[in-house]
Amino acid sequence: MKTSYGKAVHAERLKLRRSPVWLAFIALPMISAFFGTFNYLNNIELLKSEWLSLWTQHSLFLCYFFMPSLIGTYCSYLWRLEHTRHNWNSFLTSPIPLSALYFGKLTHAVWMTVLGNLWIFFLYYICGRLSGLNSPFPKEAVSWFLFGTVGAVAICSVQLFLSLIIRSFAIPIGIAMAGGIFGLLVTNKGMGLRYPYSLYSMGMRANNPNLALDASAHLVNSLTYVFIFTALSILWLRKHEISAN
Repeated sequence: MKTSYGKAVHAERLKLRRSPVWLAFIALPMISAFFGTFNYLNNIELLKSEWLSLWTQHSLFLCYFFMPSLIGTYCSYLWRLEHTRHNWNSFLTSPIPLSALYFGKLTHAVWMTVLGNLWIFFLYYICGRLSGLNSPFPKEAVSWFLFGTVGAVAICSVQLFLSLIIRSFAIPIGIAMAGGIFGLLVTNKGMGLRYPYSLYSMGMRANNPNLALDASAHLVNSLTYVFIFTALSILWLRKHEISAN
């Protein structure tokens, strides 16, 4: 017998089975990988660090522009059905606890992000081999993947909250895009670990594979954002549940 959380996850899976958002998660990393590889091959005389140099070209636009926007799009889509027609009241009066319903959405956002990261690194590996890189795949990529994923979960929690309270589909996506761009400026000022939209790019060592990341601070700050925005989302839902009843 499924738990309330299991039912919520299953319901979200059914709603998202044929979601067009999947296409964006496939296409945009491919576009980024293509242009990153193109830049690498056209500047190979200057970029001497092989895999690390290729990563600088793959990761810059992907981590600061594409991925925050993709997460924002997916989180907006997760709330889209609830915000249309009479589904909002049905959602608030569901027999499944609101916390379980929220975590069902967060689970899918995180799962999509993990799959997106796996796809990004698969493209990175393929493009490297096609570019003639015969040296071993960098072992640092494991750290990039793990800390990048943790940072992405923080963005998921922020965007789920924004998409919950803002019923427009596009506005939270615009905020995510602006957040990613501003994250580049914040990181350059040395404050990236304090800003949620920079945590993904810093974890992925975007454009700087040799970055000495403060792993504990990155993990603590990421989880703090997840905790804060998860709590805010559930409190918001419970407040409106009372209004609906």
